[in-house]
Amino acid sequence: MLKLTDFIIDCPDPMKLAAFYAEVTGRPVKEDSDDSWAGIAYGEVELAFQRVEEYRPPTWPSAEHPKQYHLDFEVDEFAPERQRVTALGATHLQDFIGPEGYGWQVYTDPVGHPFCLCRNRGAVWP
Repeated sequence: MLKLTDFIIDCPDPMKLAAFYAEVTGRPVKEDSDDSWAGIAYGEVELAFQRVEEYRPPTWPSAEHPKQYHLDFEVDEFAPERQRVTALGATHLQDFIGPEGYGWQVYTDPVGHPFCLCRNRGAVWP
């Protein structure tokens, strides 16, 4: 049996990136975090940030240095969350929103990792 325990993101400054995602998600950075490894607990799974020297961010959608992952966050409304995450340091790249207001927006975090804010009709996430 396999059990997902960590989702690990390479970055140049784990504490700084963990602080960004703590603000985005409203969850605290774990107390045992440090300059080489920082984490945010999500029940049995940890979103973790690991220091990588000479870090190179993805250039997605370019294939030169493609994305290795991305995170999706379900939102109730796009506008307030867009304002909030860009104020925290995210960069808005592109919208894929249909005429009824459902779809997703593509962003990058402060060091270039892609993530999406999503709004799906009828989605109920625990």
